[in-house]
Amino acid sequence: MGITDLLGKRQPQSHTPDAPAISQAVPTAALPGGEVKVIGRSLTGSGRVASRPRVLFGHTDAELLTATASEYILAKVPEESGSVPLTVVTPDGTKTNGVDFKIAVQIADGIHAVANPAVDPEGNIYTTLSGPRGEETPVSIFKVDTDFKLKQYATGITNPTGLAVGPDGQLYVSSRNDGSIYRIAANGNMSLYSQGMGVATGIAFDREGSLYAGDRSGTIFKISREQDHEIYVFATLEASVAAYHLAFDYADNLYVTAPTTTSRDPVYMIDPDGQITEFYNGLGRPQGLAFDTGGNLYVAASFEGKRGIVRITPQREASLVLAGNNIVGLAFTPTGSCIVATSTALFQVSWDIQGKLLAGA
Repeated sequence: MGITDLLGKRQPQSHTPDAPAISQAVPTAALPGGEVKVIGRSLTGSGRVASRPRVLFGHTDAELLTATASEYILAKVPEESGSVPLTVVTPDGTKTNGVDFKIAVQIADGIHAVANPAVDPEGNIYTTLSGPRGEETPVSIFKVDTDFKLKQYATGITNPTGLAVGPDGQLYVSSRNDGSIYRIAANGNMSLYSQGMGVATGIAFDREGSLYAGDRSGTIFKISREQDHEIYVFATLEASVAAYHLAFDYADNLYVTAPTTTSRDPVYMIDPDGQITEFYNGLGRPQGLAFDTGGNLYVAASFEGKRGIVRITPQREASLVLAGNNIVGLAFTPTGSCIVATSTALFQVSWDIQGKLLAGA
C-alpha cells in the first residue's frame, strides 16, 4: 500500500523491480530429455545484459528451448537424476529461489517394452524384450529385483507384450504374435493359460480374478478363471495402430486406451456389463495406464502437445505430471514410487503415491 498524507492523498513512491523468482515448474517431474516450463517473474533479468539466463537442475545446466519472456522459460531436463532443486540464474547473475524437482532414475536398459511393466507384491519389476513382429528374442521377460538387478526371467515367448501379476501372485504375459496368454510361476516355469485372441496386447485382472485381454484389431476378451478358461467377447472397440492397454478401477470398471492415427484419442471406460463410454477425450497416442488409491488415472500420452504421463482425476480433470519421450507404460510399487517404461529403458520416480497394485487390492 502507498503512503497517504493527512488529506488522504496517495504520495508518490519509488518503484523497485520485482526480484527474479520461480513460482512453479510444469510438470514437477521428468525423464532426462523431458520438456519443462519454468514459470515465475523477471526470469530473464532486467534486459540490460545481452545474454540468456541459465536454468539449473541441481548443479547441471539445462538446454533452453525458449527464454525470451520474463514470465516463463522452456527447458530440456539434463542427464541428472533424483530430487534436485530447480533454479534460474538471470543474465546479471541473480539466482532465484529453488523449487523441488524430480528427475527419474534409470534402473534398467537393454529392454524392449511395448506396454506397462508389472510389479509383484514384493516390489520385483517385470518387463519385456518384445522384438520385431514374428521374431523370437533370446530373452522374453526380464525381472528387476528390489536391488535393481536385471535378470533373465523367461524365454520362449515370441513378441511378449502385456504383463499382469494375477491374484495367485504369478506373472501373466500376452503374445501379440500368436494371440496366447502364458502363465509364469515364481520359479520361472511357463505354461499356456489361454489362446486364440488375435493380436493380444494389454491384459488386466478384475477383482473376481477373471483375465481380460485386448486384441488390437478391435476386441476385448474376458477369460474365465475356471479350469477351462472359457473365452468371451466382452466389448468391441475401434482397432488400434499399436496396442490396447487395460486397467481396472476399484468399482471394477475397465479402462482402455487404443492409440490411433489421430491426435485426440479417448480413454474408454467399460462397466462390468460391457457398456462403453468415453471417460476422457483429448490425449495423443495414449498407451499404458494405472490407478492410484485415490482413484486418479495415470496415462502415458501426449497432452496439449507435450509427451509424458498425464493424471486424470475422478472429476476428469487432466494435467501433465511427468515429462518424457517414448514412454509406453507405468506401474506403481508397494513403496510408493512409480516405474516408468520407455521402449528401451526403465526409470524410477520417487513420487510417494500409493498405487492400486493387484486386482482387488
